[in-house]
Amino acid sequence: MAGPIGATSDLKTSAVAEARAWPSAGAAYWALAVIILATFMSFLDQVVFGMLAESIKRDFQLTDTQLGFLAGPATIICYFFVGIPLGRLADIYPRKLVLSASAAFVGILVALSGIAQNFSQFVGSRVFLAAGGSAHAPSSYSLLTDAFPPRILTRAFALLQLGFIGGTTLGPIIGGQLVTASAGWDGATFMGLSIYNWQLALIYLSVPTLIASLLFLTVKEPLRLAPNQSAVQIPTDVGLGRKMITFMGFDAAKAIHAGGRVYYPMFGALALSAIESFGIMFWRTPYLMREFGWDASQIGNLIGSVALVASLAGMLVGGIFVEWLAKRHRDANVRAAFVCYCGSTVVIITALLIPDPYWSTIAFGCGAFFAIAGAVPQNAAIQRVAPNDMRGQVTAFYLFMFTFFGAMGSWFIGIVSDFVTQDLGQAILLTAITLMPLGAYLMFRAIKPYREEVERLEALEKQVAA
Repeated sequence: MAGPIGATSDLKTSAVAEARAWPSAGAAYWALAVIILATFMSFLDQVVFGMLAESIKRDFQLTDTQLGFLAGPATIICYFFVGIPLGRLADIYPRKLVLSASAAFVGILVALSGIAQNFSQFVGSRVFLAAGGSAHAPSSYSLLTDAFPPRILTRAFALLQLGFIGGTTLGPIIGGQLVTASAGWDGATFMGLSIYNWQLALIYLSVPTLIASLLFLTVKEPLRLAPNQSAVQIPTDVGLGRKMITFMGFDAAKAIHAGGRVYYPMFGALALSAIESFGIMFWRTPYLMREFGWDASQIGNLIGSVALVASLAGMLVGGIFVEWLAKRHRDANVRAAFVCYCGSTVVIITALLIPDPYWSTIAFGCGAFFAIAGAVPQNAAIQRVAPNDMRGQVTAFYLFMFTFFGAMGSWFIGIVSDFVTQDLGQAILLTAITLMPLGAYLMFRAIKPYREEVERLEALEKQVAA
């Protein structure tokens, strides 16, 4: 039987936080702006890479399975081994330096993919991308928590969604124009390397990320809200092997297992949702090209415009919806996520069944409404029940599920297309009607245990306060 997940270790934290000296509003919002830029470029790279898929497949003579592997598993091979440890860098070094190094590494790797000469080299340049960016989210969350007072921290995290919204909505518009423009460019030769015209687009795409890396150096590093001793510590009285295991997140994994009734359904729902959402993000442009004969510019302009409006609406309506539910239910976060999972399932399946390219594209764009509306309550749910002394690594495990299984999405759909359906549209539909309802069911299963854990924590907090 699963035991308690964790407890609030210091109920005075909020009061102490409000009394401390905070960075100026200008410094805090400048840090947020640079983080949003780096986040935007990360998602823009994923979107543009998907829009270049047909060109990559043609010039490197790839199958859908190889192409899906290139967009997905190739980017998380290193993350599998270093993602959790790199997430701890936010607890050890200045966050702005970790963020700067992460952005620089990613920018260089994107540029290297622009000079790859074959499939193997392309895999080599993409394989470290997720590993390079794995320190970004933990460091960003940590820095913002120490830059904004608690009373306005929610506002900062809401604005942080603009990086994702911009990358996934403006991305198709910017990417569509860039891909269309690159089709008219001549290839280039550099130091004996033959560079395809579409590879030039990747090289140009790396420049803003490298600029963001430099901008992070101008960010003011805020004082940490809690001393380093509050983080998970590597034991000093054990051997090197045990210390390494602890650093890899062993204690956080034990905490997750202890609260498996809460964590496992949410982690499972996130994994299934990530497979389908990232898979569709990559394959929707090739699908619309093959099914309806549209070009990247047509698809990008329409999906980008619809997704931008839907995402902003989702950010607004989602917040209001969660606050409304919170007045009536202690499990508001997970309950809201379940509703959004159901909505996303209906919209995506509808998009794949509509025979008209305009309405199909619009339906794909509307999926962003439920994705954004459900993102904040999912993240908030994890933060609410995670033990304070290992919240960072528990969050890193949660983000690992999102990144790892999301990266598998493009490959999984490619395999289904090549070996099961022999049709890309049918492959996306088959995975959608299988994975998305199952993900919604798992989120539903998390509602009761999550409510019970919140009630337990609230009772404990009252006892401590008394």
